[in-house]
Amino acid sequence: MTTKARLGDQNPTQSVILPYKKSLYQKAIDTYEKSKRTAQEWQINLAKHIYAVNEDGLWTHTKFGYSLPRRNGKNEVVVIREMEGLQRGEQILHTAHRTTTSHTAWERLCRLLDSAGIEYTSLKATGRERVEISETGGRVEFRTRTTLGGLGEGFDLIVIDEAQEYTSDQESALKYTVTDSKNPQTIFCGTPPTPLSSGTVFVNFRNNTLSGKGENAGWAEWGIEDEVKDIRDIELWYRCNPSLGTIFTERSIRDEIGEDELDFMIQRLGLWIKYNQKSAISENEWKELKVKGKPVLKGPLFVGIKYGNDGVNVAMSIAVKTLSNKIFIESIDCKSIRNGNGWIVGFLKNADVAKVVVDGAAGQSILSKDIKDFGLKEPTLPTVKEIIVANSLWEQGIYKQSICHNDQPSLTQVVTNCDKRNIGSNGGFGYKSQFEDMDISLMDSCLLAHWACSETKTKKKQKIRY
Repeated sequence: MTTKARLGDQNPTQSVILPYKKSLYQKAIDTYEKSKRTAQEWQINLAKHIYAVNEDGLWTHTKFGYSLPRRNGKNEVVVIREMEGLQRGEQILHTAHRTTTSHTAWERLCRLLDSAGIEYTSLKATGRERVEISETGGRVEFRTRTTLGGLGEGFDLIVIDEAQEYTSDQESALKYTVTDSKNPQTIFCGTPPTPLSSGTVFVNFRNNTLSGKGENAGWAEWGIEDEVKDIRDIELWYRCNPSLGTIFTERSIRDEIGEDELDFMIQRLGLWIKYNQKSAISENEWKELKVKGKPVLKGPLFVGIKYGNDGVNVAMSIAVKTLSNKIFIESIDCKSIRNGNGWIVGFLKNADVAKVVVDGAAGQSILSKDIKDFGLKEPTLPTVKEIIVANSLWEQGIYKQSICHNDQPSLTQVVTNCDKRNIGSNGGFGYKSQFEDMDISLMDSCLLAHWACSETKTKKKQKIRY
């Protein structure tokens, strides 16, 4: 009597699947299995959700994303979709972060079409491979992602392979390529991002879909929610890896365990980290500065205003001293420059403000004039030397824990995802965001307000003696 091999959990640990009554998946599975491969249960289930259609015959999920730990066969789901899509005459764009990945995907599709006895023509051109079925007109273009790739072309299906590296600039170049399709669909597949991953689109798509904000969107993932103490827990291995027992074994996982436990949790247990270890200001450092309740404030407000270097947004924040001799900081808002300066001037008119600091060539002079026109105190326009001092004081304030805040989500996100950048040639520094779609001006406005507050000494009341 043979013992049946144990298999990884075929059901995702988290998913959002929109209701549907009909799916066209069976033809896709049949086509795939003509290649003498057998689709696993979890792959069939994902295909079923991806191929779900509404009453009009349109895809239920115009966008569908899924995440699995490495080496589980996630790309087999994509090739199932592409093989059938070719036969239905779809125009498909398969994109990847690396040229080697896109080339491997082309090789995989060609190999399976050969095994299934499906006639096709192919173009082997590194970074621009193509597969085409002349009978149906279906084609798959394989591309390495750039900020320009896909512009001017039209597709029915976009596959975002290695989605954890997909940036907002790349998305801007690709998302409109399916606009003209009568039945468009985008598939995101990848692994949870590491601290070194550059993409933000996959993370945002996941968060929005899981929170119910994604329109026509579906999601499935295998992974753990939080960091675990025992990465050798075999039950976790089976819970997070649906292909354990088929593609790889317990022994092969055991061999993967090394000194970097966090990397193992991401790559093998599907952990989505909620912080960035490579940030110049860590999440733990920032958390240490959080106040449980509103501190007792003393004195007037100090306002920092920063116009972004890209000329798009302007941010405003305040700083004020507390009775415990700390400086409390809070962001007021970050808005498009197109909204004008009315909201800034309105705040300054109605607040007890001791000093206003404005930085950023994009709107510095215009705001200064607006402030003067309303009869308000003339703002300080800091020099490069003073900007360097402001950044240094910010770093010291975090290190010495002389800063406190109320953990505003937007500010926390910016602060804990930043890098340093050089200013001048004498060791001065500023900050920059680690992500293209994250505006550092929010933190810059805070540190300007903090600088103004820390540099201004509290005036002591003069004592008159007789």
